[in-house]
Amino acid sequence: MILPPDLSTIRFLKSAPTNSSDTPTDPTTETNINATISTTTDRQTVLVVDFGAQYAQLIARRVRELEVFSEIVPARITAVEIAERAPAAIILSGGPKSVHVDGAPLLDPAIYELGIPILGICYGAQLIAEQLGGTVGRGMRGEYGRAQMTRTGRSSLLGAEVPVEHDVWMSHFDAITEVPEGFIATASTPDAPVAMLENDERQIWGVQFHPEVVHSPYGMGVMRVFLHELAGCAPTWRMSSLVEELTAKIRSQVGQGRAICGLSGGVDSSVAAALVHRAIGHQLTCVYVDTGLMRKGESAQVVETFQRSMGIELIHVDAGARFFERLAGTTEPEAKRKAIGELFVRIFEEHTGGLTEAEYLVQGTLYPDVIESGGADGTAEVIKSHHNVGGLPEDMTLSLIEPLRDLFKDEVRVLGLELGLSEEIVWRQPFPGPGLGVRIIGEVTPERVALLQEADAIVRAEIAAAGLEREIWQAFAVLADIRSVGVMGDERTYGHPIIIRAVTSEDAMTADWARLPYELLEKMSNRIINEVPGVNRVAYDITSKPPGTIEWE
Repeated sequence: MILPPDLSTIRFLKSAPTNSSDTPTDPTTETNINATISTTTDRQTVLVVDFGAQYAQLIARRVRELEVFSEIVPARITAVEIAERAPAAIILSGGPKSVHVDGAPLLDPAIYELGIPILGICYGAQLIAEQLGGTVGRGMRGEYGRAQMTRTGRSSLLGAEVPVEHDVWMSHFDAITEVPEGFIATASTPDAPVAMLENDERQIWGVQFHPEVVHSPYGMGVMRVFLHELAGCAPTWRMSSLVEELTAKIRSQVGQGRAICGLSGGVDSSVAAALVHRAIGHQLTCVYVDTGLMRKGESAQVVETFQRSMGIELIHVDAGARFFERLAGTTEPEAKRKAIGELFVRIFEEHTGGLTEAEYLVQGTLYPDVIESGGADGTAEVIKSHHNVGGLPEDMTLSLIEPLRDLFKDEVRVLGLELGLSEEIVWRQPFPGPGLGVRIIGEVTPERVALLQEADAIVRAEIAAAGLEREIWQAFAVLADIRSVGVMGDERTYGHPIIIRAVTSEDAMTADWARLPYELLEKMSNRIINEVPGVNRVAYDITSKPPGTIEWE
């Protein structure tokens, strides 16, 4: 379900507190289907311990690409908690801290004694050395970017196909200078005397470089050896088997009950709805609230896809006028999000009033949603309020079904294709819950939405015509709350500027601005200025994430 964010102050359908494997709650009130999925499955799991790394999510994704399931857990996890979860392996992520500074995150030392295979990456490798009796040098020159690593001893991590000397990607200041007792140093670089440390007997390995990034050409080989050979993880993580697993668990959880889903038409809610529909069929009813803030032609496509093509019972509510009335005069970004969220829930409540027998609420929450809204354990810094996480009222009476909560966006797309959804739906670019309301800077009015819809449609059409839809994570238009002077037809104009935003990403946790061809940018600019009345200037946003976010608000 794609709900606009921050609904915590709203009274809605009443419910017992929900729970997932990542969110502490009263154990007597577990109602989240995700909790059942996470705790009852027999699949092997690799835990990625997050020490604040930029690449923690990328490490988790790389593990899944090697067909082993992974989860991210906080650095403060205890040996007892890990023993209870019985993972097949543990990976310690990198991190921005030095092991020598006060407050640097540490690993519970008892974890090293559990006998579970451990791979430390960057900070994780330094932590292994520091905690087990080695030495991490202070204030060394450090390495950032590409470095040449040389094998210096027999390595269990480096396969025979890996050259004695090869490039790796580094990002460290301190470096390991002495290995702990029982370990051997197996590689070095000019500024990292111990680029790899290994202890086969204790099943603990560490690498100073980042094997998860493409700039380390043999990095995935290192991770493959660790997972498949050293840790004995079977490559059995498949989307096809996941469909069967999730379908069975949803069917078991819901039984003969009924579920409702707030359908946005985006990838997440569409896949969640299709999956739950496969499990319980006519017991699912979807509600599509058209806020008037959708992309051009989107509402008609949603209704066509789900009501006619998929045969899912769909309640279509055209509520654009009410949203514009509610947003009148509101300009502050979070205030707009909350206004959209509150009205969305009110309207959703109105149109589910007759579904008195409904017991479950379907949401399309994804793993990055969980992480960005405070982390898997709710303690990380909140980047922005997400529509699917932490925003539901505490007094709901519906139990949550969040079958996608453990998945990244690319995995959800694969799952959607497995479920038979059309590529038009599956490959639709991510779209925020509050819709164009957060792509219009300042007040949201019908006129400004209509203008942005036209400009946005041109951007997306030209990206598609250039064959870049699969390469671009998101491409859209933003309407700024300013006017600019222009000259059109020998006359002075005072019109609206449109900002084009296009980014590349793998999971939306980080993103880089897309290097679009100048010819494409020129074509989009010319079309927008010539075809959208009131626009006289087009700019291109070249900000990456971080420091910016993908959306402007």
